Amino acid sequence: MLVHSRTGRWTAWTLFAVLFVPLFALPLLVIVAASFSTNWSGAFPSGPTAEHYTAAVRGESLQALTTSLVTAVTASLLALTVGAWAALAANSLRKKGRRFLDALFMLPVAVPSVVVGLAVLVAFSQPPVLLNGTRWIVILAHTVLVTAFAYQSVSAAILRLDPMYEQAAASLGARPAYVLLRVKLPLLLPSLNAAAGLCFALSMGELSATMMLYPPDWLPLPVLIFTATDRGSLFTGSALAVVLMATTLLVLLAVSRIRTKASYR
Repeated sequence: MLVHSRTGRWTAWTLFAVLFVPLFALPLLVIVAASFSTNWSGAFPSGPTAEHYTAAVRGESLQALTTSLVTAVTASLLALTVGAWAALAANSLRKKGRRFLDALFMLPVAVPSVVVGLAVLVAFSQPPVLLNGTRWIVILAHTVLVTAFAYQSVSAAILRLDPMYEQAAASLGARPAYVLLRVKLPLLLPSLNAAAGLCFALSMGELSATMMLYPPDWLPLPVLIFTATDRGSLFTGSALAVVLMATTLLVLLAVSRIRTKASYR
């Protein structure tokens, strides 16, 4: 907190609590409460039960969670590979080339994700690359949507790197490939881990583009949550949402531990 007086700190914390609780914490707490309820009486749900979670970890729900995990992990790895490679390439370009790559990778973020989904659907519904109706079109759309975040994260980290490390390695006779693999990438590892976590979280919660693309045998969990609530199964959808949130947080915690260990190397 950049507030030095006691009164100022209390004021800042009070303002934070007033804004955070109703805007962020309370809606999530209501979802958690609804996942353990059978009906809605008054302002809050009631009728405690754990039956919704029994259904949320079996059958179609478990398959949807597995689908979301596979999609998010695959899309994150692809996005991290492409985004990191492009960021490293952009760092060696002149100012105009760097601006062009920045604009190219930020384009999917600048338009609604449903537009990206439609673009992918139109582009890959005809030969020679026919992906429509397969799981790969969903993974491709997620990759396109999250690559921009990987690119921006790695680009910002590259700008903060001290060039003296690379210069020292090169002066000792290290080849460019060795400098990249043994000097530059290890220094970028914390940022790469952070970018991977961000891409994973965004992919796990992506809905708009996925709704346009998913085949019947590749149903991600956000789509199942949407369909459950759309049918009026609010409490079942809430339990599925809590499972999605908990799974995402657990993966992000694991990634943060890796990032923390990497930062001490």
